[in-house]
Amino acid sequence: MRIHIGCELVFQLPYPTPILMLLNVHPTREADLEVKDTIVTEPAVPMERFDDMFGNRCTRLVAPAGRFAITVDGVIRDGGDWDAVDEAAAQHPIEDLPTDTLGFLLASRFCESDDLSNEAWRLFGGTEPGWKRVKAIVDFVHRHIAFDYQDASVSRTAAIAYAEGRGVCRDYAHLAVAFCRAMNFPARYCTGYISDIGLEPPFGPGDFAAWIEVYLGGRWHMFDPRNNAPRKGRILMAYGRDAADVSLTHTFGSSWLDGFRVWTDEIPEAAPAVAAVPVPEPAV
Repeated sequence: MRIHIGCELVFQLPYPTPILMLLNVHPTREADLEVKDTIVTEPAVPMERFDDMFGNRCTRLVAPAGRFAITVDGVIRDGGDWDAVDEAAAQHPIEDLPTDTLGFLLASRFCESDDLSNEAWRLFGGTEPGWKRVKAIVDFVHRHIAFDYQDASVSRTAAIAYAEGRGVCRDYAHLAVAFCRAMNFPARYCTGYISDIGLEPPFGPGDFAAWIEVYLGGRWHMFDPRNNAPRKGRILMAYGRDAADVSLTHTFGSSWLDGFRVWTDEIPEAAPAVAAVPVPEPAV
């Protein structure tokens, strides 16, 4: 399956502003790109690419004052399978976990697993360890939080989302991550493209999505507390401890988001690839 992916973000900036972006697919998916997901800006500015501590592909630049548009456009190949389910995946004793998973057991800025520990054990201590316990957590979070785009908050933590029972996809992910860590599952916050391919219309406007990955049975498994149903065409862009690590754009100064579009459209196999706008490679 071929998917045309991309986004457009338009900012209004009162003065020159440094911007840090995580708008490319994760390096683990770069080999699947048929047309590179190139970042283009209007006006054009120098850009620098680097990988962060989690291996996410990052880009930095300084945007001039006024209108500043960022566009990403590419084509990626995907297996076209629904999200995998592995109910036999077992939980690891902490002493047997790989060292690189241990940081995802700890509380973080938006995931106060220490504060939620007693509540997590009260809610899920009687469930079967392993996949079924994680699924019980995800099912609970999906039911507990009422989704509302108008209720997004950049400062809402997992504990606040639990108390308020409302939020957006990042709040679902934060609460599920916090509960999983409280139950001794390494869990990380993920962001990327999620498509409507294979679903029945009507479809909502395109958007990025947040989900989680939990370490079970020797590998990371995907769970989606917001949708809580298998999807096709899920494309990872970045992962970290919580949303603070993987903000898709971070402006270091005042800014107003004046326009926002995301697309994930299936391309028929016989159709030519969609050509991204050609631009020079960013400086490394």
